[in-house]
Amino acid sequence: MGWKRGWRRKLTFLFMPCVSSCFSAAEEEQQAQSKKGLKKQQKEAEKAAKKAEKQAKVAAEQQSAEEDDFAKDRYGVSALVQSQQKLDRTLVRVQDLTPEKADQLIWLRARVHTSRAKGKQCFLVLRQQQFNVQALVAVGDRASKQMVKFAANITKESIVDVEAMVRKVEQKIESCTQQDVELHVEKIFVISQAEARLPLQLEDAVRPDGEGEEEGRATVNQDTRLDNRVIDLRTTTSQAVFRLQSGVCQLFRDTLTKKGFVEIQTPKIISAASEGGANVFTVSYFKTSAYLAQSPQLYKQMCICADFDKVFCVGPVFRAEDSNTHRHLTEFVGLDIEMAFNYHYHEVIESITDTMVQIFKGLRDNFQTEIQTVNKQFPSEPFKFLEPTLRLEYTEGVAMLREAGVEMGDEDDLSTPNEKLLGRLVKEKYDTDFYVLDKYPLAVRPFYTMPDPHNPKYSNSYDMFMRGEEILSGAQRVHDAQLLTERAQHHQIDLEKIKSYIDSFRYGAPPHAGGGIGLERVCMLYLGLHNVRQTSMFPRDPKRLTP
Repeated sequence: MGWKRGWRRKLTFLFMPCVSSCFSAAEEEQQAQSKKGLKKQQKEAEKAAKKAEKQAKVAAEQQSAEEDDFAKDRYGVSALVQSQQKLDRTLVRVQDLTPEKADQLIWLRARVHTSRAKGKQCFLVLRQQQFNVQALVAVGDRASKQMVKFAANITKESIVDVEAMVRKVEQKIESCTQQDVELHVEKIFVISQAEARLPLQLEDAVRPDGEGEEEGRATVNQDTRLDNRVIDLRTTTSQAVFRLQSGVCQLFRDTLTKKGFVEIQTPKIISAASEGGANVFTVSYFKTSAYLAQSPQLYKQMCICADFDKVFCVGPVFRAEDSNTHRHLTEFVGLDIEMAFNYHYHEVIESITDTMVQIFKGLRDNFQTEIQTVNKQFPSEPFKFLEPTLRLEYTEGVAMLREAGVEMGDEDDLSTPNEKLLGRLVKEKYDTDFYVLDKYPLAVRPFYTMPDPHNPKYSNSYDMFMRGEEILSGAQRVHDAQLLTERAQHHQIDLEKIKSYIDSFRYGAPPHAGGGIGLERVCMLYLGLHNVRQTSMFPRDPKRLTP
């Protein structure tokens, strides 16, 4: 056992310098790390102290600025409007800001269209629908530097309430609709703040195609517009388009009401395809299927049989056509007319064409502001029409096309290019953008169309055109139950599904005719626009179901 203790002492003696050396290196490394940690902590402490000092300085400056800001109660972000109070305050419309209101202190509510800070002043353009006015916020007795800075930082499209003095200007403000006055702002409050990043810029959305390309300024394509329709509808052009469209509906209603027509409402969920054919939307209807109405046609006629004599309706029409063209929609607004006549369906044509002429006159006389607004972005020739309206027979139209080199048969339907060509030929010969084409071939018309008594290949049917494109399709209807049954069978329509319709004519039905007008097409063609989606507020086509 003694020899073992001896060896242990020797080994311990041999390894002691190594262990001592290892502990020494570890201690040195630990001390170095401690020094680094202390330095880091010192730096962080210094940084935090500087930051706190800076924050304190900013707070002090802000407090000082607030104390010095004599206009602090004249601007700011208002509390969310929750109908907390009723203010006895009259808001003036931007379109009413004329020189007659000079030197008046007024309140108005508008959107911030643009803002531009320049030194101690800020220029705003305030927009309300299709009208806008320049506003000036300048350092002075009523506005502080802070107020000017606040105004300059209001995001575009925010809604503001402004109290301002109306002032005449020596030089017209060409960039605004209200060119003879500007507003000198005394108070400004944000009512609803827009996000800083907009999906599209309104100044880009109203820029005519091709303008500004050299400077690299953008225009907005159609899909971007429709994807962000709420913003696009704010543009002056869109505002003008849909106010004019509202005018078309109002003129349509007023004119027909004066003529003794009654407005009716018809069902849009029906048991059989109203126009026949496959272009119909099928919907689930409890334990069976139903269809979305392609036309109110059958119900208009039933109302005539019920002795209403003259009826019209304004409502949605559905067409399941996979047509991705500039003039087709799967849902559009139909302006429909039906009328009993005495001896000839031309009585109805004359009533419809007079209604259209009254609409054209009303738009020309009462909507010049809207027309001119649209023309700034989409220039077009003024719409021309005749009194009385030009009426050509189908064979005359075909003859004009053949003279122009078109090869087509007597009973061929008009293709879209041929419709446009015929429109140009009619314009050159008769100087009108609106005309009627009468006596269409029977083979290209719906089953309820009355055949021509003199030539069974043709029919008592007609289309109406604006700028070479169809806006109305109409005809004298078959009002005899036996003939109607034969025509339906010819078109291979299930008689059981239209039994109630055919039965309507078994108990005495007056001769009658009518037609259906596409509202969006009328607006598009009257304004000389190039796509029906521009005149459909939220368009539906085979590729678009939102927004």
